[in-house]
Amino acid sequence: MALALAEAGADVAMAARTLADLETTADDIRARGRAAWTFEADMGSPEACEATCGQALAEAGPFDILINNVGGRRVNIPTEDLPLETWRELVDLNLTSTFVCSRIIGGAMIEAGRGGRIINIASINALVAGRGIAGRHYETAKAAVLQFTRTLAVDWAPHGITANAICPGLFGTAPNRAWAEKSPEMIDAMLAGVPMGAMGAPEDLGPLAVYLASNASRYMTGAALVIDGGYTCL
Repeated sequence: MALALAEAGADVAMAARTLADLETTADDIRARGRAAWTFEADMGSPEACEATCGQALAEAGPFDILINNVGGRRVNIPTEDLPLETWRELVDLNLTSTFVCSRIIGGAMIEAGRGGRIINIASINALVAGRGIAGRHYETAKAAVLQFTRTLAVDWAPHGITANAICPGLFGTAPNRAWAEKSPEMIDAMLAGVPMGAMGAPEDLGPLAVYLASNASRYMTGAALVIDGGYTCL
């Protein structure tokens, strides 16, 4: 998504836990003639998230586009065995990070008075329960991300800010590739439910992000766009 936005003419600021991975992408963005900033932080920590948003605004802001793409299931633990501490940690990862970034970066959009685009990465598991895997904090938090997106759409429309969500299915991201190595039978079971028969490629998300970030989607807000190879059709 970052590379697709850069190709469409955007300068990009990115935050993640691993600076080395960020710098690789930043180099690719700069090779496309755009500016790039990187911030190493665990955005699943509300305190770190707040600090990083403030730093990004100071160094690279104000922003016209915000993509909240923090999250993950991380554990495969049945609800009856899931510790409260783990629940809270992962709800912060998947939901609170979206709130904090929206409050700070989106609040700056309101103050700047020139509109903006907020794109929240939810999941098809906001709509349907995952098959063959536990860790239901994920479904719960991603469903809340969808409703939070709708509230932003309603509340911030007078400021010219749209808020939409992308609901990806099974994509070949680094975490999912790790799941595939650790529990191939689980990934195979998920793929069996994908009519197109394969994981999505991360590059498939780029054009959708560009569409939601552009004036082509100016009258779309509060929407949830599913991209899952047909998984939710079954």
